[in-house]
Formats: sequence, C-alpha cells, structure tokens
Amino acid sequence: MTNPTFPAASSPGSLPPSQTVDAAIDQLGLGAFQWRLLAICGLTWAADAMEVLLSSFALLGVSVSFGLNRGSLEATLFLSATFAGMFVGALVWGRLADRIGRRRVFLITVALGVVFGVAGAFAPSLAWLLLARLLTGLAIGGTLPVDYAMMTEFVPTAWRGRFLVYLESFWALGTIAVAGLAWWLSSLFPPELAWRWLLGLAAVPGLIGLIARLGVPDSPRWLLGQNREVAARAALERVARVNGRALAAGQLAAAPAPPGGGFAALLTPLRRRRTLLLAAVWFTLSLGYYGLFSWLPSYLRAQGLELGLVYRTSLILAVAQLPGYLLAALLIDRLGRRVTLVGYLLLSAAGAFLFLLARTPDSVLVTSAGLSFALLGAWGALYAYSPELFPTPLRASGMGLVSAAARLASLGAPALGLLLLAGNLPVSLGVFAGCLALGAACAAGIGIETRGVPLDALGQEQSGSAARA
Repeated sequence: MTNPTFPAASSPGSLPPSQTVDAAIDQLGLGAFQWRLLAICGLTWAADAMEVLLSSFALLGVSVSFGLNRGSLEATLFLSATFAGMFVGALVWGRLADRIGRRRVFLITVALGVVFGVAGAFAPSLAWLLLARLLTGLAIGGTLPVDYAMMTEFVPTAWRGRFLVYLESFWALGTIAVAGLAWWLSSLFPPELAWRWLLGLAAVPGLIGLIARLGVPDSPRWLLGQNREVAARAALERVARVNGRALAAGQLAAAPAPPGGGFAALLTPLRRRRTLLLAAVWFTLSLGYYGLFSWLPSYLRAQGLELGLVYRTSLILAVAQLPGYLLAALLIDRLGRRVTLVGYLLLSAAGAFLFLLARTPDSVLVTSAGLSFALLGAWGALYAYSPELFPTPLRASGMGLVSAAARLASLGAPALGLLLLAGNLPVSLGVFAGCLALGAACAAGIGIETRGVPLDALGQEQSGSAARA
C-alpha cells in the first residue's frame, strides 16, 4: 500500500519532472534510516572521544612506565600527539572525502583508528607510543568532517540541526565511558598496566562502529555532484525502503556547483569572511576546552584528591555535559544556530571566572560542572551550525579546515594548561575566558542564520545575503 503523502514511482504523471536531493530527503521524512545513521556515527564519535581524552587519564600510568616527570616536555608531547595527528588528518581526509566520496573515507579512517589505537597499547617505548598516538590522531581526524557531512546530507531540513547536536552529544557518552573505564581499570591494575588496558579497550567501540558502517550508502548529494545520478537515486531508494516510504519518480536536479574546488574555494570573496570567522570560533573554543580539560585530572590530583576520586569527579563532569547538549538541541531550533552558539560561548567565559573563584572541593566541583555544561553546549551548537555554512562539494573540506583550526589550538592547549598545574590559575583562566569571549564575537560576526534553510539554498551564491539574520 502506497503512502498517499509520498506517491509511488509508477505514477510519474502527477509528479514534477525533477526534484532536488533536499526535496527528496524532506519528502522521505525522518525515519529509521536517520536514527540508525545517528547510532552508527554516534558510536564512532563516542569512540573518537575516548581516543582523544584517554591521554589525560593514561598520563599517570605512562609517566610511571617511562619515568616521566610531572609537567615535563615528554608528558606534554604525549598529551599533544593525538591532536597533532588530528590536525593533519582533518585537512587530508576532509579534502579526500570531497574527491573520492564520503563512504570510502567513512570506512578507512575508522579502520586505521582501531589499528593504531591497539598498537599504542603494546608500545615498548615512549617513542613508539608517541608515534602510535600520532597515527591514531591522523586516522580519527577524518571522522569529524566525514561524519558531519554524512549526517547533514541525509537528514530532513526540519530535523537537521537537532540531529547534528544529537551526534555531538555522543562525545559526552564517550567521555563518560573513558572516565568510567579508567576508574574501573585503576581498581584492577597498577598504573603501569592500567593505561595499556585503557588504550586497548578504547579501540573496541571503533571496531564495532566499523562493522556497522559497512551498510551505509554514500551521500546522494555527493554522488549527484559527481554526475552519478543512478547511484544517487539508489542511495535515496535505500532511505525510502528503510523509512517505509516511496521515492517520487523523475530526475534529480543537482544544485549549482561552486566555482573552483579545494581549500581555495573556501576563501573566495564570497566565503572568505565566514570561513575565517568560523575557523576562529573553532580555534578559540578548542583552546578553552582542551586547555582546561586536558590537564584537569592532573590538576585535581595535584590538589590532593585521591586517584579514584579524580576519576569519579571526571565522570561527574562528563555527565554534566549531557543537559548542555539537550538544551542546545532545543534552542537551535527555537532561537537559531548563531544566537545559541553566542550565548553558550559567553556562558562558558563566565563559567571560567566562576571556576577561578572556587575555594572548596564542593565549589570546584559545582563550577567545573557548570563550565562543562556550557562548553559542551557550545560545541553542540557549533557542530550544528558549521556544516550548514558550506556547499555540498566543499562541505567535508570546509569541516576539515575548521577542524584543523581546532586541532591547531588543541596542540597548544596542553602547554597553556600547564599554567593550571603550576598554580597560575588567574592567568590561565583569564586567557581561556578571553578566548571564549572572542569566539562569541566571531560567531556573532558571521551574520548568517541557517535554521530551516535547505542545504541547496545555502550552497548557492546568493544565499550569503538571503540567509543573513
């Protein structure tokens, strides 16, 4: 029986001769396909969070195994190695995904992340470990531009923003998982063994995600842009079948392609301002977030907290991220992407000052939980806003470029975070708060609101003015 809202392909006479992919996705509606895609991408996103954040939990054990001093150059290199790989990976994989397709990169990056992640667990020396973490970062650096391009291009317009925030919220689940896993392993093994188990077990979710990804088709938007209409239609038929809908007959109309290609096209006069401002937001938010949280377990330990209590506190802070995401998912469709992002960034800046005023263990926990809530809400809004600002042929490249800006900041964040460990709390938190406030100003300066606007319209040259708030 055919759904009357979505006519069967056997009655083309009542249908328009062609439709855009936007119209087809909106016609097929939200259903099981999008929820499954969210679960698949989300699992890998949680696995990436575990890989990125486990360094701060493994640092104590690594220091014991290889004789590192607290705050030493070697310790900082260990914390930065994954970010260095992600910086290169974001640029390489994002551009490659726009050239060879989302799905190939979708699979390759996860497979390599699992291999290199496990290799780190068996590292016989610090040099081996640093190389393994660098290569792990190189692999997982590609999941950000690809996962968000895929999710953006498969979700109906009305649900797009919320699903992008939902995907980012899996980062909190990965944070909770790695904190809980580190806490559990610390009770079973001495530090010099616990970190190896942590690295090995953290690769398991990525392996499961890799298997699940095998059934995901490539993006119909990208396929159509490559003049592969038959494959694009087959991908849409897959969505229709899983959602229990019927895809309308007729040709698919491709959106106008932007002139040129690669990173240079992101810096044309039309896009230069928004690209640079968006990259600045990613840079400042990343500097504030990783500057605080890469050293937070060590900072709490230096304040006299017992190791198990440090892990428990980290777990509480991870749980505090979830309501930040949920509120962001609500606000981006009520108030808009840009307003929500600016609000969360300002709240994060204020939270850094409140953390500075904390004097007791309870006040440190409350203020850091509030800061965690605000920072991750800002990340949720930023991840929803960013892919919508790039046209389909440049979406993965654009996400790779702004992600690289974030990774550049995260490279310097551990060194700046050392100020926390050295007791220079006012200086470090003042820098972080200033960065977050600057990020809010840059977000406001983009001047474009993407809420409810089809991706095809956002990719056209005239959309820069049409979508301005």
